[in-house]
Amino acid sequence: MKVDYIISEIGSTTTVVTAFKLKEKEIDIVAQGKNYTTVNEGDVTIGLNKAIEDIEIQLGEKITWDRMLSTSSAAGGLKITVHGLVEDMTVKAAKEAALGAGGNIKLITAGKLRNTDIKRIKEINPNLIIIAGGTDYGERETALYNAELLSKENLNKPFIYCGNITNQYEIKELFQGQELYIVDNVYPRIDELNVEPTRKVIQMAFENNITKASGMNKIKSMVNGSIMPTPGAVMESAKLLYEIMGDVVVFDVGGATTDVHSVTEGSIDILDILVSPEPIAKRTVEGDLGVYVNSENVISLLEPRDLENKSKESIRENIRPIPKTNEEIECSRILTKKAVEVALNRHVGYLKRTYGSSKNFIAYGKDLSKVKYIIGTGGALTRLPKGETILHEIRYSKEDLTMLPRSEARVLLDNNYIMACAGVLSKENKEAAALLLKQSLGIV
Repeated sequence: MKVDYIISEIGSTTTVVTAFKLKEKEIDIVAQGKNYTTVNEGDVTIGLNKAIEDIEIQLGEKITWDRMLSTSSAAGGLKITVHGLVEDMTVKAAKEAALGAGGNIKLITAGKLRNTDIKRIKEINPNLIIIAGGTDYGERETALYNAELLSKENLNKPFIYCGNITNQYEIKELFQGQELYIVDNVYPRIDELNVEPTRKVIQMAFENNITKASGMNKIKSMVNGSIMPTPGAVMESAKLLYEIMGDVVVFDVGGATTDVHSVTEGSIDILDILVSPEPIAKRTVEGDLGVYVNSENVISLLEPRDLENKSKESIRENIRPIPKTNEEIECSRILTKKAVEVALNRHVGYLKRTYGSSKNFIAYGKDLSKVKYIIGTGGALTRLPKGETILHEIRYSKEDLTMLPRSEARVLLDNNYIMACAGVLSKENKEAAALLLKQSLGIV
């Protein structure tokens, strides 16, 4: 059988491959295959080929395709270190850009780098290093100091400079002969974020360098289209849904991490009391919240009300990468519910009462109160039962001021588990990606 697209999602635990045929006003999902990810065997294409074989077994015939696209969070994903000037300003802006692009941030520094920071960067061995600092035409010295220090280390890594534009000429000189991307400032003026240009370049740098990651060196032998970090692809889908449907928040619960992606400006009431700006599109990644690889972390957070007459030990004994028995499914569902709850509380902002001021409250962080749709993706929410129920329970039903999603927000599931696929597909066929998302969410 000939298909138009094969799109693979190479996760930390599982590789999922989906075959698509394009039609005039819909996309036919031919089949979906899976296998465990084989990055630890030194070659991720082993698992990729076995996932394709799974499709062929389902269809009873061999398949060929025109284009193969891929997303990946295997081999540690896109490991990034971020180095800026002030933690609440340029550092935060660069961090938001990195997370929104699908990065896994391993180190953040503010101010001038120290020798111990350089040592930690070498130990981390990141895929990408971001240098920021200074508003445009403002402070210059810190970013230049950090760039000079890093350029002398010959780290053989791609660098992105997204700081004060008046430094750009010197930055080019410092990194001659090294892989350097210069982008518009992520924090050009006080209280103004400009993260999208940096996000786009991060994804381009990832695609240019993915074959250098351990176990990923053969990926280009199969993939003839775009390769994106999986969380970055999910963010692209969230942004596309924002264009189609309005304000959204997406929960992606996986074996190793739980990601939350929100695309919303928030309410006027919150914007008026917000202490510092937030990006419209925001991602947080909880690297300690996973239902398999990091299940022990989630189990440790469970309270008596979460256990549903089970013990922590019984849950621990029934955690599997792909749960099959009723008991295994129930235990994974309990962890999924807790991961969603904790991840939401870490993603959403908070209100603080003030005294001696004309304002009763001030707000910090991301406002989700105007979200129209709460969407669940990832295996835990879409393949285990009661995913919709878990997401319904996070809505805030009281009338007072809140930054949480309100009770009128509608819950949808990515039933076909294709948000990452649609995100990478949107880079070359936005119309097809939109159709794919609508079909999966049941809103055609």
